Amino acid sequence: MSANHDSVRRGFVKAAAEFIFEIECRLAKAWASAAHGRLFKTQWGSPPTPEWFDHSIDLYYQWSNTNNSMWVERGVFGGLALKGGRVLELSCGDGFNAKHFYSLRSKDIVACDFDPTAIHAANTKNSADNVKFVLADIRTQMPEGTFENVVWDAAIEHFTPEEIEGILSNIKSRLAPDGVLSGYTVVEKSDGSKHLHQHEYEFHDMADLKRFLTPHFKNVRVFETIYRDRHNLYFWASDSVIPFGADWAHGI
Repeated sequence: MSANHDSVRRGFVKAAAEFIFEIECRLAKAWASAAHGRLFKTQWGSPPTPEWFDHSIDLYYQWSNTNNSMWVERGVFGGLALKGGRVLELSCGDGFNAKHFYSLRSKDIVACDFDPTAIHAANTKNSADNVKFVLADIRTQMPEGTFENVVWDAAIEHFTPEEIEGILSNIKSRLAPDGVLSGYTVVEKSDGSKHLHQHEYEFHDMADLKRFLTPHFKNVRVFETIYRDRHNLYFWASDSVIPFGADWAHGI
């Protein structure tokens, strides 16, 4: 009788605690969403707009409000190419992907950006023991070393075609012989206008992006995802095996 009474009491306490914590979670979620919504409107509602995006806004505000998971694709597709060694992330922005998608599966990461505010945000919000955030303009100051992976995500469109060629040459010199370059960019709008005024060159289609990569790499794969208001391009490039190629170790 006593054991049954204790079981009922524990069940009541657990149910009461769950009820209280569910209310706490709902309040915290609503508050965090509203706060990040205000941050988004402040940063992007009037000029000057940033060169980088704070992905905590996606996590806490935009994802639940738009049901658009596009922002997660970049980390997932980049993560598919990871080889477990050293990673160089170019134009890392707030460092969200370096911490949440790459750090767990990589030995160490050097993540760089030319914008001091991006590096400050990365160190403040997305630091990790094996991630080093570095202030560097990749046109002239790309970090030295040899890397199994180079990630150039949501940034290639910020450079002119001539700059892209030079950056790709420098990437190639830093990749290990079996290293993989991965990245993401956006297709230009049908009316010819740019998604952001900071973009120097937006690609016409998959073939347009591939033509920049094939002079530098033996194996190139470009693929796309299409949303109502955005057409995305992803790429993997290497002189060795790329994800889902014939000799890719993680597929049949």
